[in-house]
Amino acid sequence: MWTEPLYTAEEMRAAEEAYDGPMLELMERAGSAAAEAVLRRYADARSVAVWCGTGSNGGDGFVVARKLHEAGRAVEIVLAGPEEKIAGDARENLERARKLKIPFGEPGGGELAVDALFGTGFSGTPRDEAARLIEELNGLGAPILSVDVPSGVNASTGEVAGAAVKAETTVTFHGRKVGLVVAPGRFQAGEVEVADIGLAPGRTRHEHVDERILAEVPRRGPSDNKYTAGSVLVVGGSTGKTGAPCLTAEAALRAGAGILTVCAPASLNTVFEQRLLEVMTRPCADEEGVMTMDAADAILEAAEKATAIAIGPGLGRTDAVRGLVGYLLDRLDKPIVLDADGLWALAGHLDWVFSRDAPTVLTPHAGELARLLGWDSSRISARRLNAVQAGADDVGAVVLLKGADTLVAAPGKGVLACDLGNPGLATAGTGDVLTGIVAAFLAKGMDGRLAAAAAAAAGGEAARLASERHGTAGMIASDVIEALSPTLSR
Repeated sequence: MWTEPLYTAEEMRAAEEAYDGPMLELMERAGSAAAEAVLRRYADARSVAVWCGTGSNGGDGFVVARKLHEAGRAVEIVLAGPEEKIAGDARENLERARKLKIPFGEPGGGELAVDALFGTGFSGTPRDEAARLIEELNGLGAPILSVDVPSGVNASTGEVAGAAVKAETTVTFHGRKVGLVVAPGRFQAGEVEVADIGLAPGRTRHEHVDERILAEVPRRGPSDNKYTAGSVLVVGGSTGKTGAPCLTAEAALRAGAGILTVCAPASLNTVFEQRLLEVMTRPCADEEGVMTMDAADAILEAAEKATAIAIGPGLGRTDAVRGLVGYLLDRLDKPIVLDADGLWALAGHLDWVFSRDAPTVLTPHAGELARLLGWDSSRISARRLNAVQAGADDVGAVVLLKGADTLVAAPGKGVLACDLGNPGLATAGTGDVLTGIVAAFLAKGMDGRLAAAAAAAAGGEAARLASERHGTAGMIASDVIEALSPTLSR
């Protein structure tokens, strides 16, 4: 299987409730796993401060402190809250720590800090005292290992509404939490380690995608020809923006499409003829380098043999472009990926996509999705999971929200999250590359949700290969295209 479950807090509670043993046993396993990670990852840290809250996460922390004490580390417990609030299994582990005479102290030293303040049950904004403790913990200058989830991060969504622990390592239990993969929470988690504590697999709505999804991409077989391997049409290009559709076209070919046609402004056709050796071009009516409504018939004719169409890279932003995009969405019954200026044209006209029967994939970044939904872009960044789900439901299509945590949503389904990229992708043109990969996979007959998630994985893995050759500092979009074929040949 090419996914792993991503748990919300509610789904984790359900998994724990299905366990037929004592909860104290689970707490012991969880705390022991976190302590083992400390001993393995931070072998040189002889003194450890374990910051414990008053709930179950604090109970895990008391177990961590006990296990580290038994292993010979100098341990101090920092209790964040009144002791009388600690109850149940957490209270039992507090008493066990007391019996070992582990010292309880004020916030301060330690070569390593363990964050066991809140855990998966936290949501909202930390209260003033809790926020102060988090800021104090972050300000120690020591590495931090978080137990289950960095305190202040919403485990179910990745939202960070206030102060949050900045962990170097997070040891999470049973399964990865949504908030450890989805930004901004993922940026608080550091390196994530999943510890098995003996729970049965639970049902989850959201899933984490890894490189195994690439096995789902159809490869060319002995009986394939250029048409059966997938025929892609790219509609884009305008004065000053000829590079975007070229990158999309080249990426689609490297992603396995058998034949590629670009519909571009007639006045710029020479640019495309010279740049794209393996691509056919179709000159279309334009004014001053931007296509007009008179281009529609040529595009529809070129689309007859296509099995998927990419609309938008470098297309331009005029009233004529907006009208052209609406006209094409209404008349084309082929799978379409819509990006860049195509998304610009769609804003205020979501019904153009909602009424389509053929698969449609939108590939916005945060600013583009904000424009489509009428939200502030900061709201998209703060609530990415909610935003991509809202986008899919409002548009009635698959939405791929680009970012370090690429999120793919389809109406009525959970989110697929892919975090295989690297900082080298933060460069102009990589979005156009992703559009080409999606188009190629759609052209091969993949459904929109699977094609989008596989494209995110392919782009991420190709970026990893490209970074090994070029590094990430100066990596460019063409480097990712070059690495696509070896990525998909494995």
